[in-house]
Amino acid sequence: MMSDRITDLPLDERPREKLAKFGAGALDNAELLALFLRTGVVGRSAIQIGRDLLEHYGSIGSLGSAGVEELAKQPGLGLAKACQLVAAFELGARAAREQLAQTPLDAPELIYRTFAPQLAWLRHERLLVALLDTRLRHAGTVEVSVGSLTETVAHPREILRPVITRGAYGFVLIHNHPSGDPTPSRADEHFTRRMVEAADLLQLKFLDHVIVGRPDHGRPPYFSFREAGVIA
Repeated sequence: MMSDRITDLPLDERPREKLAKFGAGALDNAELLALFLRTGVVGRSAIQIGRDLLEHYGSIGSLGSAGVEELAKQPGLGLAKACQLVAAFELGARAAREQLAQTPLDAPELIYRTFAPQLAWLRHERLLVALLDTRLRHAGTVEVSVGSLTETVAHPREILRPVITRGAYGFVLIHNHPSGDPTPSRADEHFTRRMVEAADLLQLKFLDHVIVGRPDHGRPPYFSFREAGVIA
């Protein structure tokens, strides 16, 4: 019978010792989660709690999109462990953005890779404006709005205000579709065309508007209005 305690496992099967000896890549997702959870509960080891979480949410991405309040209600967690997990996922997302900080955000695939860890699995739409310097490098991100399950609403002035006040050369808009399908709606297209007009008027570089989705049966995980010709 499988033990419910990590300390009963052979040394080379315990997550901490396994990572130290073989590297993080040798651990499966449940074992990595166990390192952040640190301890289990009566009858359930930290590894088993990790497996339960992955089964409940279906993927690491979906688990990473859950907030503290929701995670704290999961069996074997509580507020402290929920905070630890949310912090771990946020650090991962920031590390991904930091690695690309010196790379111009001039390609939709790069924009997607930068912001997908933060947006792809959210259950509600969020609209971000990424500020760019004269070399089109990422100079900061501002969350403009959080929407309902199907749409987010923002006025052009709310988006352009941080671009102007922070002295950015230009900007990229990024928002997610909770369904995972990045196909733009009519509202998305209308909103983007309004932003093109507003940016032109203020002589700001509007580089792209990228809708973040998720891969599915060969479908691209994002939509770029620049690639579609809406943004010149």
